[in-house]
Amino acid sequence: MKSLFRVVLAALLIGGAVSAQQSWPDLSGQSVRVAGVWSGDEQAAFTAVLNEFATLTGATVEFFSTGNDIATVVGTQLEGGSPPDVALLPQPGLLVEFANRGALVNIEDSVGDLVDANYAQAWRDLGSVNGDLYGVWFKAANKSLLWYNADILAAAGVEPPTTWDEFVEAAQTVFDFGVTPISVAGGDGWTLTDWFENVYLRSAGADMYDQLTNHEIAWTDASVKEALGYLAQIWRHEWLANGLQGTLEAGFPVGTVQPFLDNPTAAFVYGADFSAGVIASDTNAELGTTARFVAFPSVAGSGPAVVGGGDVAVQFTNNEAATQLMRFLATPEAAEVWAALGGFTSPNQGVDVSVYPDEVLQQSATALQQAEVFRFDMSDLQPAAFGGTSGQGMWGLLVEFLQSHDVDGVAFQLESEASAAFQ
Repeated sequence: MKSLFRVVLAALLIGGAVSAQQSWPDLSGQSVRVAGVWSGDEQAAFTAVLNEFATLTGATVEFFSTGNDIATVVGTQLEGGSPPDVALLPQPGLLVEFANRGALVNIEDSVGDLVDANYAQAWRDLGSVNGDLYGVWFKAANKSLLWYNADILAAAGVEPPTTWDEFVEAAQTVFDFGVTPISVAGGDGWTLTDWFENVYLRSAGADMYDQLTNHEIAWTDASVKEALGYLAQIWRHEWLANGLQGTLEAGFPVGTVQPFLDNPTAAFVYGADFSAGVIASDTNAELGTTARFVAFPSVAGSGPAVVGGGDVAVQFTNNEAATQLMRFLATPEAAEVWAALGGFTSPNQGVDVSVYPDEVLQQSATALQQAEVFRFDMSDLQPAAFGGTSGQGMWGLLVEFLQSHDVDGVAFQLESEASAAFQ
């Protein structure tokens, strides 16, 4: 469910900008096979990107969808001696795995200049293994947005909060005004991990986030307990839309739309850029007017930071067409093609946010580009048993914390399950 909504409605971010004028070689007679998880409209949009590359170079480009099982499909082809020339991988862990197997082409000399010109250091780091560059992050998602019903806030006399203290104060004011403050999609454990990751990144900082991600510090660390304490401040049961039981039953779509129903049941909901698609399709609220967002609130003076996800292009074969395609995917020009079609977010800083079709997309794209700190979704970087399995690990224990607010007990359980998963 997590990757589905991230992929389907990342629609709301990036458009255009012109890349530095690049001359492309004549690759007539050469071909390149490309693998990715996308299907349907997303496959059609990415095919348009590849068609633009084909037009510029004369190369023949074939895309095939692996579905969500890209690790198995590409791994099997690799073992059979016929991997795709280029693949778009949805997790940095897959890049690391293939790089450690010696399966990827080091693209430092061929694409490093464009990565340096167009991407923040965080994206280079995410595309590298042991200091060697292997990936170009083509698609991204901003998962650090706090959505709100602007009509409710205006009626209650509340300004959109930019800090955690302002958020707590705003929630109390809205509650006193007679509206339940917070919608939480507690029926999907991954939404709770996203809450935790955003609070932890801002309260503990990027270095601690990295250490916790790699289990270099324990989940019983004071920094984890501090973050859980912040969550307990806002996850008060009387502040939850439809009460605790309704929250536990609400999955991502249901939880996301509560502030934007004709009879809204909350004022705020944590979300991402792809939340906009659910709001637009399932409610009558107008994006950018009634349904608005701010960056996830700063905690204790923390600077702009984004937790997100994305898809990274990697190269399996060392041929000229594959190399030039990797270069193309690192340019703003490539991002513009999909941006014009919707359903896309680019981390490429060369993309001009004015090309976005509306204010909502421009605001979200700007937040992604200007973030002082970017970190990949922590749960996606964990062993699956701890970070991505319903009812256990981060997913299950944060659901338990939503109910109990037992900081010490849940931190102890998180550490116990993390230790087992990392063995």
